[in-house]
Amino acid sequence: MSAKNKSKQSDTCGGSQCVCLKLTRPDAQEVSIAGSFNDWHPRATPMIRLNEGKWAKELALPPGSYEYRFVVDGEWVDDPAATELIPNVFGTANAVLMVAAPKPVIAPASSASDSLSTHPKTGKPKPSTHREACCA
Repeated sequence: MSAKNKSKQSDTCGGSQCVCLKLTRPDAQEVSIAGSFNDWHPRATPMIRLNEGKWAKELALPPGSYEYRFVVDGEWVDDPAATELIPNVFGTANAVLMVAAPKPVIAPASSASDSLSTHPKTGKPKPSTHREACCA
């Protein structure tokens, strides 16, 4: 049984960072993530089955350090791709996920295309209706 995991941080989700956790487990029927961000509830954060045995879950987490483990068909399993581990009281190790603070956004110089992103009467920015998924 091969298993792979990748995590990726992306755009901000409100005041939090979007983090995508991935695991390859073709034999799994259910995969979820339990960790310090969900009070270690094994079914609180189910992952989404993609193709070819891949699973993914996008999380919006405030900056900080989090511990987690995958739960595959009810069995707590290690993250084989974790770069940092912390021993736990059960004799196994939790993966550590570091979520960095969002980088400040610097507005580009004004241009003719700016009129497309501002309200024509008030001149205030229009709310964005498009947000790229960080698990893409």
